[in-house]
Amino acid sequence: MPTIPLANSGASDTGSKALRTVALCLLVTIFEGIDLQAAGVAAPKIAPLFGMGPSELGWFFSASTFGLILGAAFGGALADLYGRKIVLICAVVVFGLFSIGTAHAANVEVLFGMRFLTGVGLGGALPNLIALVAENVPANRRNLAVSLMYCGMPLGGALASLSTLLGAEGGDWRMVFYIGGFAPLVAAPLLAFFLPESWQFKTLAAESGPPREGFAKALLGERRAANTLLLWLSFAFTLLVLYLLLNWLPSLLVARGLSKPEASIVQIVFNLAGAAGAVAAGALMDGRWRRPSVLLSYAGVAGCLALLAATPSTLGLSAAVGALLGWAVMATQAILYSAAPSCYPTRIRGMGVGAAVAAGRMGSAAGPLVAAVLIGAGRSPAEVLTGLLPVVIIGGSAALLLIWRVGAPSEEA
Repeated sequence: MPTIPLANSGASDTGSKALRTVALCLLVTIFEGIDLQAAGVAAPKIAPLFGMGPSELGWFFSASTFGLILGAAFGGALADLYGRKIVLICAVVVFGLFSIGTAHAANVEVLFGMRFLTGVGLGGALPNLIALVAENVPANRRNLAVSLMYCGMPLGGALASLSTLLGAEGGDWRMVFYIGGFAPLVAAPLLAFFLPESWQFKTLAAESGPPREGFAKALLGERRAANTLLLWLSFAFTLLVLYLLLNWLPSLLVARGLSKPEASIVQIVFNLAGAAGAVAAGALMDGRWRRPSVLLSYAGVAGCLALLAATPSTLGLSAAVGALLGWAVMATQAILYSAAPSCYPTRIRGMGVGAAVAAGRMGSAAGPLVAAVLIGAGRSPAEVLTGLLPVVIIGGSAALLLIWRVGAPSEEA
């Protein structure tokens, strides 16, 4: 793992604090990755158990995402008032408890409710994870640090896929929700004792108190409107593609002729390659390759979607293309997560990043539903995959323009 240098925040800010911030936030994102992908990897067993067709599966996949929208918006705003650390810990406890509740759902209504409330916790955690990492490392390593933190998402997704691959038929679908629930509850005390609060937030709070701007002024004032709208647009369209793949890729691969274990293997390599792609993108974003890396990542997503749609349904070819697709699509997500903190000053960063995450979650909620509509209308898996190409082009264009406008991150309070 690349070394994160010491943040320049005074004598009290040590390299140990910076590294602990990245390590502990990475741990939380692994748990988030497990929870976010749990629905997708458990769906082949849950669907027949609860009698769900494509439409109900689409809502099952999107339930947590609707909760994420609410959680991200409120979690980011609360973080600017009370601090990143305390809001993060509360959010971690919430998504842990309701993930366990998902495993005990007795009917479809309770199942959807548990996933929605799990999403509230997941959404509340995300902007605080980004803000903590961005504010506890130097600006010239911010993108790498945020990307290292984000790579926990696909790593957690790989663990979720592995848990179902190792399980047998029957009730073992609950295992992934137990893992995604108990692990964050165990981690919460570690966060309370060992996670440093953002030094930028503490300094700003001591000097000027909580922010006084309203939502619209904070996000659209001081010539931030264009960057905010581009960030929202790129997040929404990019996450539509990502979450459609996270939730539907195993089912699409099975429909194309792979077995369920083979589809799980492809999902695992998709996530593992995605973790590597996220870190690589972060490293490039800290140097002179910022703009080319955005263009290459989105072009890679488009090319791999077309290739996967045309690839014969064999495990080897599907895994190879799936790995390339995972690398590219997770790189695009890491690019947006690393760019978001640079769009806002410290005093409103939680609100700004939280609003961007919420906007992205509107796209991620739409992704599974779009796939459900297409499949319900009789579209083939290949048609679903190629139907995403215009979405990739729009999201990529917005992201490239945003990176061009924002430029390299700089130190600011």
